Amino acid sequence: MQSTVTPTHCPYCALQCGMNLTPAPDGTVEVSERTDFPVNRGALCGKGRTSAAVLASNVRLASPLVRDQGGTLVPASWDEALDRIAAGLGRTRAEHGPDAVGVFGGGGLTNEKAYTLGKFARVVLGTSQIDYNGRFCMSSAAAAGIKAFGLDRGLPFPLEDIPKSGCVILVGSNLAETMPPSLRFFTELKENGGTLIVIDPRRTKTAEQADLHLAPRPGTDLALALGLLHLVIAEGRVDEEYVRERTAGWEDARAAAMAHWPEYVERITGVSVPQLRETVRLFCEPESAMVLTARGPEQQSKGTDTVGAWINLCLATGRAGRPLSGYGCLTGQGNGQGGREHGQKADQLPGYRKLDDPAARAHVAEVWGVDPDSLPGPGRSAYELLDALGTDIRSLLLMASNPVVSAPRAAHIEERIRSLDFLAVCDVVLSETAALADVVLPVTQWAEETGTTTNLEGRVLLRRRAVTPPDGIRSDLEVLHELAARLGVEKGFPTDPEEVFEELRRASAGGAADYSGITYRRLAEENGVFWPCPAAVETADVSEDACDDEEAPAVHPGTPRLFLDRFATPDGRARFAPVSHRAIAEEPDDEYPVLLTTGRVVAQYQSGAQTRRVAELNAAAPGPFVELHPRLAARLGAAEGDPVAVVSRRGRAVAPARITNAIRPDTVFMPFHWPGEGRANTLTNPALDPTSRMPEFKACAVRLEAVEG
Repeated sequence: MQSTVTPTHCPYCALQCGMNLTPAPDGTVEVSERTDFPVNRGALCGKGRTSAAVLASNVRLASPLVRDQGGTLVPASWDEALDRIAAGLGRTRAEHGPDAVGVFGGGGLTNEKAYTLGKFARVVLGTSQIDYNGRFCMSSAAAAGIKAFGLDRGLPFPLEDIPKSGCVILVGSNLAETMPPSLRFFTELKENGGTLIVIDPRRTKTAEQADLHLAPRPGTDLALALGLLHLVIAEGRVDEEYVRERTAGWEDARAAAMAHWPEYVERITGVSVPQLRETVRLFCEPESAMVLTARGPEQQSKGTDTVGAWINLCLATGRAGRPLSGYGCLTGQGNGQGGREHGQKADQLPGYRKLDDPAARAHVAEVWGVDPDSLPGPGRSAYELLDALGTDIRSLLLMASNPVVSAPRAAHIEERIRSLDFLAVCDVVLSETAALADVVLPVTQWAEETGTTTNLEGRVLLRRRAVTPPDGIRSDLEVLHELAARLGVEKGFPTDPEEVFEELRRASAGGAADYSGITYRRLAEENGVFWPCPAAVETADVSEDACDDEEAPAVHPGTPRLFLDRFATPDGRARFAPVSHRAIAEEPDDEYPVLLTTGRVVAQYQSGAQTRRVAELNAAAPGPFVELHPRLAARLGAAEGDPVAVVSRRGRAVAPARITNAIRPDTVFMPFHWPGEGRANTLTNPALDPTSRMPEFKACAVRLEAVEG
């Protein structure tokens, strides 16, 4: 085993914190501080500090597994497992057509793997049916950003700009638990005299840090944003010159906002008129301000419109495309940003190109060496794809995702997965979804492979291989190479990640997410590069330092800050969204009188497939719970720790009561990391946003029942 210190990045959230890894003689791996990376400056949360625990041999999958005639998963050779997968996918394609084969990816895949998975689906399988779990995370913010700015990048500025701003409105994010190292940027904001406003129906650890906390009813963020814009207009705080020179569509957006007067918004949201007015004052008085959204406003059946309304607030006050100001999305998954840029999404090709754009198809087809007409069109979104399993889609190849726990209406999705003719899963552990597969392949982890990720700032990073994977473990790139060969495509699927990245550079060139000027060498030397970063630039566009060598071609420095001169729309203007409030898909009623909202806790991550295997994290967060207000608990007759059943139209979950004044009396909260009886996503509503196809995880109607014993 190697004995040197390797600088790399955490495998979990989109901060992609820097860390050092050092193999020890006993086979363990030590995680230590890496202070040179600006996002975390050495700080790590508990998940990051314990991330090497999942590398242990007693935690992970050790060999391929195949289901025997008795229905049990048993060890098998790689050749047998790969042959079975190729036969299963090939048989479905031959009998039912290419679109009967589905592919489901994940926001934890590196850029190289996400790119190759998308290429494999379209070139080898010929299927349009590919999407990924990032559809459940950032898709509404992405759709709204593209509508408004012509481009989607989580943050259009680095995190280091946050402490220098005058005010930040944080909407639906509990980053003190989901991204703990990022909290220091907001602490520094306050130390510098700036203001933090947190909008969340719960008084979370993040809300406790706020100068002002607004606790709206779940699902009313759209009305809240419109009410704030109404007050901006009524109080004469619109930046008329900015609106005139840098935007379009103001009159329609203005008319929509004026229909949302403060008292009306108070009735919808539960946020008082004085709080609305104070929010506007705090946001508008400084020279600079930001709005940052997360899953709260985005995971709604109106998430795109909701984010659009918050963007409208930034545009009307002149706070987008200006220094230390703007709208940003706090991307969730480790490579949630890069994962949606390079082709594993149903409607996209590499470089954030649209699959239905003839020019985009021609460019990518040339890089891939195929006929543009051979590429399938757009397919189903993530939930729609999962819902079609066992009917239109008969076989599925799944990588780096656990929809049995993470998908909305999870019991139904589990049934659909069980109904498949054939399921193959690539993972590092035997997740709840992998346990249902016909074939399971054990693949390398973050510390055992080199590859790139793109963090929430749009900073492309190099994760370096620090340890040698155990015998019998292969990378996802090797898996796709072997499957492509077995399915008749011998070339075009290299196993070396840098070779894949070089092809990705060519495929992304000229696209919205242009990586063509980025190389592994630059990533190592510069500690990451912000996209867009084209390969060829005008000398005037780069710094003098970049052009000291008269013989060297101009090197693009990357783009840490977007939109300072113009937006990425054809005319350079940002677009207002003419949106109005509408109810959530499932409002409470007499039968289901309470609202459920879901989220994360600090010690677990996503579906928990990896973190639930770490003893230290399980000690801190051993299982699910139902957070409810004392008044609601009293009506139910529940005491702290009593089992409580939460029932929706989709199912029933049971977990211990956690009674607190930190939540609204009309709302309960459940974390979604656990399977089984306490699976929160058994309850959640798959109602989809019409634009982003994001399910409505954040609000659905439930009732509570006491549980005997």
